[in-house]
Amino acid sequence: MTRKFNGQSIVIASHNSGKILEFEELFANSGYHITSASQLGFPEPVEDGLSFKENAEIKARSSALLAGYPSISDDSGLVVPLINGEPGIHSARWALTKSGNKNFNLAIEKIKNKIVTLGEIPSGQNAHFVCALTMCWPDGYMETVEGYVHGKLTFPSKGNMGFGYDSIFIPNGQSLTYGEIKPEEKHQNSHRADAFKQLLTACFNKNWWQH
Repeated sequence: MTRKFNGQSIVIASHNSGKILEFEELFANSGYHITSASQLGFPEPVEDGLSFKENAEIKARSSALLAGYPSISDDSGLVVPLINGEPGIHSARWALTKSGNKNFNLAIEKIKNKIVTLGEIPSGQNAHFVCALTMCWPDGYMETVEGYVHGKLTFPSKGNMGFGYDSIFIPNGQSLTYGEIKPEEKHQNSHRADAFKQLLTACFNKNWWQH
């Protein structure tokens, strides 16, 4: 038996503006008050987990304790089997610059170079996104689900409507990258949408989001 959310406020345990925006869109018609760890000035916890699930739970637990009401955290990343599953749980870390900022163009170039070093062609390589989604209550109770979407890489980057690695990922059955499609289209089949649907079923008594 899973625990159902019966409050009005949820904090998104993230400092990633692109990720926060996606959650705001997913919760747009929910009637809940949505804020973020970034807006509340919460510090970013150290993500030292060994899996997407562990890192999602670290972030969710931190924000729920600080806010005093439930939080939702996402830990997601791009997995490229050819390069041993990298960047994987280090997807955000790969984008870090020497100044501490994030530059995903740098991370995308790293992926391309690793594939080329193996003597392979970067475009067309299999890849998938993973999203671990955790809802945590202030008493420490947590529910975690995982969503996936499989596809192929394409280089150079295409489109600027997404964030992270969206511009080099074409989901199976599609012809455009996540960076080339509108957010509402991405929500039809993304890894985050897959996980979100599961979390709705597990933790919410109402379903305002029909996809």
